[in-house]
Amino acid sequence: MSGLFVAVVGASGVGKDSLIDALARGAPWLHRVRRVITRPSGPGERFDSVSEAAFERMRRDGAFCLHWQAHGLRYGIPAEVESRVLRGRDAIANLSRGVLPEAALLFPRLHVLHLVASPEVLARRLGARGREGEEAVAARLARAEAPLPEGDWPVATIRNDGPLEEAVAAAMDALYPVRA
Repeated sequence: MSGLFVAVVGASGVGKDSLIDALARGAPWLHRVRRVITRPSGPGERFDSVSEAAFERMRRDGAFCLHWQAHGLRYGIPAEVESRVLRGRDAIANLSRGVLPEAALLFPRLHVLHLVASPEVLARRLGARGREGEEAVAARLARAEAPLPEGDWPVATIRNDGPLEEAVAAAMDALYPVRA
């Protein structure tokens, strides 16, 4: 049987990577997927930074099982994640909402954790990380309310504007029945 592929989605600043890190620490069966992104990484960020040209070469060479573009950047999920999950291992990744239909075609046991937070919390977090100017922050906030695409996959909506431990507990509660 294939493993579980957990797609963590939500607005910029909602805390997807923080939740993924906490879940991976507390659930050793979950492999934390390391994405490839066309921007420099900052302190504490876990992804492989590549140039646009390198990303395009990797894409052409089949290095990604999933890839997408958002906010002027390109993102990729390494191809080995697909084979890992199809061999029965569980994996968790930060994905774009828009790539969920494609992920569902690759991963028979896709489960979505949809993180949400208040606009005030999102604005504060985006401002604090200092990666974008005011215009880019406003664009990300405007996109925060975008709906998930329709699909036949389980979705757990989790509030992440309080203590992280509460969101982690809610995520574990949502995933536990899926693993059973």
